[in-house]
Amino acid sequence: MTAAPADLCAVVLAAGLGTRLRPLTSLLPKALVPVGNVPLLDRAFARLAAIGLSGPDRVAVNAHWLADEVVAHVGARAHVSVEEQPLGTAGALGNLRRWIAGRAVMVLNADAYVATDSGDLAALLSGWDGEHVRLHGVRAHKPDPFLGWNFAGASLLPAADAAALSDLPAELARTTWRPAERAGRLEIVPLGGLYLDCGTPADYLAANLHAAAGDNLIAPGAQLTGTATTSVIGPDARVHGKITRCVLWPGAEVAATESLTDAIRVGTSLTVPAG
Repeated sequence: MTAAPADLCAVVLAAGLGTRLRPLTSLLPKALVPVGNVPLLDRAFARLAAIGLSGPDRVAVNAHWLADEVVAHVGARAHVSVEEQPLGTAGALGNLRRWIAGRAVMVLNADAYVATDSGDLAALLSGWDGEHVRLHGVRAHKPDPFLGWNFAGASLLPAADAAALSDLPAELARTTWRPAERAGRLEIVPLGGLYLDCGTPADYLAANLHAAAGDNLIAPGAQLTGTATTSVIGPDARVHGKITRCVLWPGAEVAATESLTDAIRVGTSLTVPAG
């Protein structure tokens, strides 16, 4: 498997407001919402660790919305850059210029759920010349694709491209990806697996159900005295009623009189439809 070269670092983008996923993201930053009972940010860390990128010298995370929760969750596992105002995907890297210190950068979206049969980031790195901008891509189903592909949550920036970014609010699509495309410096590596951005309740539910692999995924400490079908049940959650294709956050409860389908339950009463 391809391992990250010594002159490559990684930045996980976790500062988004998560407006499409509210009210869930009023309670947790989107990077920390659980998918298959694992916070999305931890899934990103695991993907990076598989290619040898871990620790605060090699991995950074940016944070803005509910930043204190991100800082506490990350601990000493990565360097955290707290933004007073959202800087966008490009401004976040410009703000980390001193930490990046002239290295090339692998950039991951924290809200990406990726499931492949092989190492997706190793494939993104394989054969990279360090001069081209690279994106993971999936078959285009949205307008304005890159070389006929939609972005799938991970990119590689050569050191010179990363060093050119300012700390003003801006997006990589405008500052880096499109110019590289026009100059013939953009490469797309097809993602050989499932990609969901978990930006909406429907996609968030779909990611959880995929993680459950067609069965129930029940965390330690959960209680199931009712019935559950193809659902994800978090730690210390309690199901006394009936759930079908649902996600229960840690400590959530479904009363014996309740029947939920295609929904996310938080606490005892917050239900977010995801149909």
